[in-house]
Amino acid sequence: MYRVWYCLALLLCWPLPGLASLPDTIAKVKPSVVAIGIHNPLGAPRIRLIGTGFAVADGSKIATNYHVIAPRLNNDKNEQYVVLSGSADQVKVHPIISSRHEAAYDLAVLTIKERLPALTLGSAELQAEGTAIAFTGFPITAVLGLYPATHRGIISALTPIAIPADNSGQLQAAALRRLQQPYLVYQLDATAYPGNSGSPLYNAQTGDVIGVINKVYVKSTREAVLSDPSAISYAIPVRFLLPLLQ
Repeated sequence: MYRVWYCLALLLCWPLPGLASLPDTIAKVKPSVVAIGIHNPLGAPRIRLIGTGFAVADGSKIATNYHVIAPRLNNDKNEQYVVLSGSADQVKVHPIISSRHEAAYDLAVLTIKERLPALTLGSAELQAEGTAIAFTGFPITAVLGLYPATHRGIISALTPIAIPADNSGQLQAAALRRLQQPYLVYQLDATAYPGNSGSPLYNAQTGDVIGVINKVYVKSTREAVLSDPSAISYAIPVRFLLPLLQ
């Protein structure tokens, strides 16, 4: 009887073929995760970190959120958006050659000259609730710098969402239709922070990207996001990223 239970315990603890542990998955994902910053040649510091992205396709394409690179830059100060690869004190700055975006899904794809290790994108099918997930990015980039951090959790729900307009002038016919028919996004039982926008959301076992982190639920005020996080985050499914790469 004891031998039967001992064998059963070994089977439960032994990893299944083809499924990596989370530490192995993180090690595979981290080289593809980059930071998005604003370069100001006259500023101090010269580069201000504002978000996260990750390499896809042939490695020269960087996926991130549209809201990360949407603000207008100061041309008088020669400000430019840039991509930063590496971490800590070994950082390389990559100028952005071109970009595409889809504001309706808060997604953007930036093109750089170099080719970085690319992540594998999952299928267009929505993942089931309860799926174990993780995301790696640069939370609170202004304070922590280029030290990628990973948070884990599960997909807690598939919930409708609509990207709101900043003012009534942006409520065109297409925008109104989106507000009437919001699309489904992933609600996560995991905590994201400012700077995590654009982080790859991936299957914790396979490392396949299934979404892009784009917002966090704020319980009270924006100032309380760090001191009292809600632990509820949202991600845009990868199915909306695929058309930008075609």
